[in-house]
Amino acid sequence: MKRSLFVLLSLLVLGSMAIVACGPQATPTTAPQPAATQAPAATNAPAQPAAKTVTIGFTSSQTGSLNVESTRQYNGLKLWMDQVNKAGGVKLADGTMVTFKAQTYDDESNKDRVQQLYTKLATEDNADFLISPYSSGLAAAAAVIAQQYNKIMITTGAADDSTYKQGYTLVYQAYTPASHYLTGALDLLAKTDPNAKKIAVAYSTDSFSTSVVNALKTYAEGKGYNIVLFEGYDPATTDFSALINKIQAAAPDAVMGGGHFQDGSTFAKQLFEKKIGAKFVALLVAPPEDQFSQLGDAALGVVGPSQWEPQVNFTQDSAAKAGLTWYGTTGADFTSAYKAAYNEDPTYHSAGGYIAGLILQKAIEDAGSLDTTAVAKALDNMDILTFYGHIKFDTSAASHGLQIGHEMVYVQWQKDSSGNLGKQIVWPAEGATAPALYPIP
Repeated sequence: MKRSLFVLLSLLVLGSMAIVACGPQATPTTAPQPAATQAPAATNAPAQPAAKTVTIGFTSSQTGSLNVESTRQYNGLKLWMDQVNKAGGVKLADGTMVTFKAQTYDDESNKDRVQQLYTKLATEDNADFLISPYSSGLAAAAAVIAQQYNKIMITTGAADDSTYKQGYTLVYQAYTPASHYLTGALDLLAKTDPNAKKIAVAYSTDSFSTSVVNALKTYAEGKGYNIVLFEGYDPATTDFSALINKIQAAAPDAVMGGGHFQDGSTFAKQLFEKKIGAKFVALLVAPPEDQFSQLGDAALGVVGPSQWEPQVNFTQDSAAKAGLTWYGTTGADFTSAYKAAYNEDPTYHSAGGYIAGLILQKAIEDAGSLDTTAVAKALDNMDILTFYGHIKFDTSAASHGLQIGHEMVYVQWQKDSSGNLGKQIVWPAEGATAPALYPIP
């Protein structure tokens, strides 16, 4: 009986176990681990900044009559872009890191093609910002499109004042305007010799030279100078003797004007040969060219305006003395990097391309944003000194975007201790490499 009872109980226990095994399993519950013993959450790791690629749209004259200058401008812009991207980009206020890519086309040095291509850049390529093509004429054609499609455009290689008097609000000029090409030479004269008051102006009658000297005349008369001669000559002139006789009769303290390389060089040579006695000579275009030194002693002391020169000496110290904020690389570092990248010395066209990018970079940094309104406001407020010089824009309705900070760099041919001719920067003072030679021999 006991044995039967034992067997029966055993069968009942086994049956109960089978039922439990076939039934639903309870989910075990465990207390959560203390935070100290849990693996670090992914959100505790340093967050990687967001990244964004910004498209800069522009054309360059890969073909056509403007090819040489435009290529150098493009090289300068590309150098800036490569450097800023290599450094990690520009940081926005929200931590986003912005790098840049170029969208560019060959404008063939053609104004009609410029308008077609800038429309494509704005509408199909969705460029975030624009840089102008080289030359005032092509830049003016692009400016219309930039404003129409609400795109900020930095113009470079474009000196004509009139582009910035069309009511545009998003077009900003890097170059010194044509109206100021020789006004700095007058400022240099005033600083060097306050008693010099008589000026003779002789100029080529082409439109560029005429606009420059008309602005000079207005500026000089406003400063109390006496314009003792104001006379134009045909751009093809090779014999200046009659004009120089008039200059000599007027007995000026200074002679200013000129036109382009060929006429300017010939004029300077004949002025020297006539020994007219002027203490100061400043001419357009020709003096900054290296070939001007072939005039020998006739080049000595002649001053000429340039947008930028490799030996210009703007620094953090000169910025501090001028009460300006210093921004960007030095002239020496820019020149070195450019030569390493392209195996040639940079020209002012090269510097113009680089500064266009640098201006845009500074505006984006100051805005902390890519928003057009915010970046435009930063450009309106910009007042900095760079390797290229002072950058500040007119914000009036009449001339919005016109460059009012950058001065032409004035070179003067001087002799070194060995008697060799070379260019020195003599104005503005904060970028000078040597004092002006005055009076000229």
